[in-house]
Amino acid sequence: MKNSDLKNNVIEVKNVFKYYGQVLAVDGVTLTVHKGETLGLIGHNGAGKSTLFKMMLGLTPPTTGEISINSTSVHGNNFRELRRSIGYLPENVVFYDNLTGLETLQFFASLKGCERDKCLPLLEKVGLAHAATRRVDGYSKGMRQRLGFAQALLGKPRILFLDEPTTGLDPEGIREFYSILHELNSQSVTVVITSHILSEIQERVQRLAVLKSGKLHALGTVQELRESVDLPLIIRVRQQCPDSALQAILQGIALDELTMADNTATIRCHRAQKMEVLRRLGSLGDALEDVIVKEPTLEDVFLGYAG
Repeated sequence: MKNSDLKNNVIEVKNVFKYYGQVLAVDGVTLTVHKGETLGLIGHNGAGKSTLFKMMLGLTPPTTGEISINSTSVHGNNFRELRRSIGYLPENVVFYDNLTGLETLQFFASLKGCERDKCLPLLEKVGLAHAATRRVDGYSKGMRQRLGFAQALLGKPRILFLDEPTTGLDPEGIREFYSILHELNSQSVTVVITSHILSEIQERVQRLAVLKSGKLHALGTVQELRESVDLPLIIRVRQQCPDSALQAILQGIALDELTMADNTATIRCHRAQKMEVLRRLGSLGDALEDVIVKEPTLEDVFLGYAG
């Protein structure tokens, strides 16, 4: 590995195992997270995501293996100081209901040793400025989630761990949340995020780690995972020519399925046949009205690994 690659690895997990009694929660996981990227961590309930999160945060020790952040062991003497550069949003965030949103954020700022005058601008950033002086017991689930995100952003962290961060957010809130993450990535902030809403994260993370029964089953971009699972894709064609003509030009290609109805054809094929199918469709000329290529979704890919 090059020295430049080593400097680019903010988080390093090396052959980590975690037992709870006889239960193996994390099974030999090795992965790295690069500076300024958002890594999505996905898996079924019980796959080991939360346990891995807690170990990377230094909240629970691995049974065996090593975890380091910025070349500092999460259980070494120097990690306490490094932790100040880390923000964390747990899946179930809990606040004191009798405090206002601003008082809540100021309370956490005091715990973190952050400047309290940064709290109101943070509430504005996450869309809560209008509710800064309202008690938290009057906040909706989405508002509490925004407040939790503001708490994670206190002190301008360089690394963020976000566990199901968009729970309770409406579509506009989700878009605003990922807009902030994109801005943070551009500032070289590193993010690790879990989500059960796979369609939401598939275009918003740089890489994905797929966990199953504590093991790391796959790691890569969405496109790399699609290609490695080799699931069929769907090509929908609208054409003004006889069905027999379309069948004739596709003759000899190993298609999974070809169905036709009302001048629309649905073709299921594997990636290896994709370009040949498209080339032959091009020979229809003006008779070809539209072509839509539908790649396997992240849900399809995940089920391909998890099945």
